[in-house]
Amino acid sequence: MRYFNGFSLKNEEILFKDYLIDNDFTVAGFSYGAIKAFEEVYNSTIRVDRLILLSPAFFQNHKKSFIRTQLRYFKSNRDSYLKEFLKNIAYPSAIDLTQYISNGTIDELEDLLLYRWSEERLLELIQRGVTLEVFIGGMDKIIDSEMVFNFFSKITTTYLLKDKGHILH
Repeated sequence: MRYFNGFSLKNEEILFKDYLIDNDFTVAGFSYGAIKAFEEVYNSTIRVDRLILLSPAFFQNHKKSFIRTQLRYFKSNRDSYLKEFLKNIAYPSAIDLTQYISNGTIDELEDLLLYRWSEERLLELIQRGVTLEVFIGGMDKIIDSEMVFNFFSKITTTYLLKDKGHILH
């Protein structure tokens, strides 16, 4: 299985072991990593049977002012931004994510905030024979779980885990 990490994280795939399928034909990603996983599979000719998107970063419903504020906050105080970010992705659990911290960049944050999911591209991937599964936490403090569920559930198998947050714990 090929796995793509979330923004400012590394080696966190162990947290998702209950959702992942470990074989040569599965690709998975968490949050920002879900975007990267999708783009990898979409632009690849290598066989992929299953794409697992865990709490995919989804900000196309936000105003430009929200995105500017996030970028400005990150630039002005990266450590404070990441501290709040980790708290929000862990919610409602008390899981300690400090062992998974990596150095996220402003370019990566901008990429994830500006990314636009495309129904047409998702459908094209499904038509190519890739099974898509999306997992969303109903108590997510990072993305609007209802909006994300409504977007993806029209296209593919989507699970809304009502009592879970962004990290699906």
